Amino acid sequence: MFQRTSGLRTLAVGSAVVSGALVVTACGSNDSSRPSGRSPTAASPATTGADGVKCGKAATLSASGSTAQEFAMQFWIKNYMRACPGTRISYEGNGSGAGQTDFLKGRTAFAGSDSALSAAQIAQSKSVCIKGGRAVHLPMLGGPIAIAYNLPGVSKLILDAPTLAKVFDSQITKWNDPAIAKLNAGTNLPSTPIQASHRSDSSGTTDNFTSYLSAAAPSAWPYGHSKEWMAKGGQSAKGSSGLVERVKKATGAIGYVELSYAIARNLPTVSIATGAPAPVDPSVLTASKAIADSKIAGTGDDLVLKLDYATKTPGAYPIDLVTYEIVCDKGNKSATWPATKAFLTYIASAKGQEDLSFQGYATLPATIVDKVRSKINNLS
Repeated sequence: MFQRTSGLRTLAVGSAVVSGALVVTACGSNDSSRPSGRSPTAASPATTGADGVKCGKAATLSASGSTAQEFAMQFWIKNYMRACPGTRISYEGNGSGAGQTDFLKGRTAFAGSDSALSAAQIAQSKSVCIKGGRAVHLPMLGGPIAIAYNLPGVSKLILDAPTLAKVFDSQITKWNDPAIAKLNAGTNLPSTPIQASHRSDSSGTTDNFTSYLSAAAPSAWPYGHSKEWMAKGGQSAKGSSGLVERVKKATGAIGYVELSYAIARNLPTVSIATGAPAPVDPSVLTASKAIADSKIAGTGDDLVLKLDYATKTPGAYPIDLVTYEIVCDKGNKSATWPATKAFLTYIASAKGQEDLSFQGYATLPATIVDKVRSKINNLS
């Protein structure tokens, strides 16, 4: 994951007051400062779980997907296998799109993803989920997507959704454009060319950022939302690590990355004018406030959340994402399901989430977490 810089420690101070709070890092990145490859495994079997962790039938299972949750996964896997050493778990942070593909091809016990499967993918999942089952989503983590920028001399910058949409669609190309100047009265904006940067890979972060643009500025953003970047122009980079490095190195650059990456690279972030009385900065607390208004959009055992990207609630940061664990509602792999179910039960438990607040993950509503715990019990 990212290195724990002094900036991250500062963020942790603010996040520690949020019970069960969680911070999201990047989806699909290959940051060398974060754990790479697969997580460590344990060998010796155990019949009872330590620290009150209930162990399923011993098994070896693998999962893959979102690197937004990779550090949390490393933490959970380490603790779970310490309590249940008969089970061996590996998680590969290869990005949401790749994780979805792995699961739909039957390669993994579950997938981590920052965006929901499409209707076509749900239909495809029926070939993997036997006994008439289909894929469902279990929300586990949430967090803010920051708009990081590199503009020497400008330490405070305010943008709104229409202006952001035009910046990332190459319609606004200079930093002293009247639309930006209007939002930043009193700030000396240079005529530096804007270098808008986006992800080149299939990304849940892109999906959530474009969901925000299409919801909050539909007339300025005609592309809808997608894991693939659809707008014209701009620069591209693979993974949030690649994107934040591009912004860091290029004067005039701007890009969307998880907040932890902007902090780790000491990049300033944009305050978003939402229509509330004051612009909102990205943080664990402001993201949690926005996510608290999310609604369940899925049916049955599917807990896909609908975020209010166009929120005008004071103090609510609107550009957020939620990471899901994707499994079958029924027909999961019989050899690994008892262990998978026990692991999911653990990470959704109060104990599984209580020690992650210092990392800055944004809190999911207690009502949602309660539903996740209940739904896991219904899966087979």
